[in-house]
Amino acid sequence: MTSFTLNGKPVSVGDDPSTPLLWIIRDSLGLTGTKFGCGMALCGACTVHLDGHAIRSCVAPLSRVEGKHVTTIEGLSSDNSHAVQRAWIEIDVPQCGYCQSGQIMSAVVLLKENPKPTDQDIDEAMSGNICRCGTYPRIRRAIHRAAELEAASGRRPASAPARDKVAQ
Repeated sequence: MTSFTLNGKPVSVGDDPSTPLLWIIRDSLGLTGTKFGCGMALCGACTVHLDGHAIRSCVAPLSRVEGKHVTTIEGLSSDNSHAVQRAWIEIDVPQCGYCQSGQIMSAVVLLKENPKPTDQDIDEAMSGNICRCGTYPRIRRAIHRAAELEAASGRRPASAPARDKVAQ
């Protein structure tokens, strides 16, 4: 059995420890917001948080999360009240929407690390997330808007460790 915390709740699964976390989340635990895109950690559709870091769940084995905290898109809020989710809705970011959960999860980590990102900061931080519909300008606007919403709320995002690249 592999035990970890998923979206704030303890879970244990008996799946093969080499199984990619993506399939544990989707198939074994029934949370389908995290998407399969490429299976090679190149597109970002499968992005989740592991102890506050953005990772690609399609290449992360289940064994990697033993005793750790995993957050999926479903774990950000139960009612779309997270600042990034609110901004995504306000700016009407999605076109097809397939990549958006990964985009949102990456944006949340960016804003935890940099509450006032520049366009360049956003472009660099989001470069590992591909949007086949090309909604990049709306994604950038939504991240700026989420930063404004966070600042207006008076809450500072939780600190996160420094990020070189998305962990794989």
